[in-house]
Amino acid sequence: MTHILCIETSTTVCSVCVTADDTILAHKEINNGFSHAQNLHVFIQDVLKEANLSIKQINVVAVSKGPGSYTGLRIGVSTAKGLCYALQIPLISIDTLQSIAHHVQRTMYNVQCLYGPMLDARRMEVYCAVYGNDLEIITPVKALVLDEKSIEIFNFDKPVYFFGDGMSKAKYLLQAIKNSFFIEDVYPSAESMAVLAFNKFKQNKFEDVAYFEPFYLKEFFTYSKPKKG
Repeated sequence: MTHILCIETSTTVCSVCVTADDTILAHKEINNGFSHAQNLHVFIQDVLKEANLSIKQINVVAVSKGPGSYTGLRIGVSTAKGLCYALQIPLISIDTLQSIAHHVQRTMYNVQCLYGPMLDARRMEVYCAVYGNDLEIITPVKALVLDEKSIEIFNFDKPVYFFGDGMSKAKYLLQAIKNSFFIEDVYPSAESMAVLAFNKFKQNKFEDVAYFEPFYLKEFFTYSKPKKG
């Protein structure tokens, strides 16, 4: 039996779970703004206690790699790499958009459709992708500036289900797309990583702990106030 610690911090959700193979033993999360620095290590301790496990019984750590919040991803990945280095165990990365698409796919009961996860990338921009019924990539992950022209990439001959915290600001444009459907209140969660992480573990798809970096997709920018005078 393989114990996997899953960490999700790519958005305002701070989420942790521990699994036995792909079965979730314990899970804890909060969606309370970017409070990952305060909550993540506490949540890890809590789920281990609930699952009656010690940290030394964890065999692998899986982390949501992005795209998403620069700060959130740094905290999650740094924590995951630190644990893997200290415990000398493998690191698995999970694509954030594929993870939430997997969550929706499990609820659709093999409906023949496409999945369009969207995460807020601030202003009128979203991180998005399109996945097929078996989570194969139809449209690769990209940062998309929303306008009437750019959303034409979502014109398909089969239903496309849109979801994620970036979907709400895109909805007024996406409603013009033929075969578009919308699912509310879908967010990244460590629970959605469990099956994907175990599948990668069985295939020995591990990251280099020393050199792995989050998938930021966009550069991090800071803005300084203009000097007076």
